[in-house]
Amino acid sequence: MAIKKKSGGGGGGANWMDTYGDMVTLLLCFFVLLYSMSTISEEKFKAIVQSFNPSSLETSTMTSGSEGPLADPSEGIGSDFGVAPSEEEIEQSEIEDLMSQLAQMLKEMAAESGQADNIEVTKGDGYVFVSFNDAVFFMGDSPSITVEGERILNTVADALNRAARAVDELRIMGHTAQASPDRANNIDNDRRLASNRATNVTIYLQKRVEISPARIVSVGYGQWRPVDTNATRDGRAHNRRVEMIITGKNLYNELGDALQQYRTLRTGEAPTEAAEEFYEE
Repeated sequence: MAIKKKSGGGGGGANWMDTYGDMVTLLLCFFVLLYSMSTISEEKFKAIVQSFNPSSLETSTMTSGSEGPLADPSEGIGSDFGVAPSEEEIEQSEIEDLMSQLAQMLKEMAAESGQADNIEVTKGDGYVFVSFNDAVFFMGDSPSITVEGERILNTVADALNRAARAVDELRIMGHTAQASPDRANNIDNDRRLASNRATNVTIYLQKRVEISPARIVSVGYGQWRPVDTNATRDGRAHNRRVEMIITGKNLYNELGDALQQYRTLRTGEAPTEAAEEFYEE
């Protein structure tokens, strides 16, 4: 007669704890990894990726800087390509201080030059606006800068150099007055005079300031942006002017600085590293 053996009741009952322990350990490692990645450096990130795949190649998506998931949103904004690193490391608070100092220096320059009535300085949010009546720089309908105008521009250049690191763009604008209140100026003469005056001031300053030439722009508006009536002599004198808009860098602007915005407008997309080489100084 066959004897039925009793099945053993011991062993194997706690096997589920091994699986549970493995799962908890993996979860712990996962959260530790997430925490470490929140403050990870580029080198640590590369080490982690290569620990999972030793044959992985470094790509632009793994680099820090102005591109990739680890990009600093403020890095590269408001800076020239090919300039010293010190320019890229400027803080927004320092930019604002330098722009305020620039406005104050230009106001003092206007007072000390004896041309306070002909030079207007306005400090706005992130910019300084300066307006020079044509008598400050030019004689009659000439685009040539006078000796007195050169002296004033030398002072302007000194002030700009003190704030050069903070400047995003220096825009110089030439304006004329409408000689006859009931008839527009001759188009050729009007546009050329305004443009030539702005250009001559731009050339003079570009030779003396430490701002990248790519950030210096000249524009001739002619008679078409008056700030006063052309019916009176004083009004026309007010309309004949050269203006400067000195814009400070904004490190928080998602569109980038003046140069980056130009490249984006030109191509319809953010510039690539290859395209940026064309703008190096």
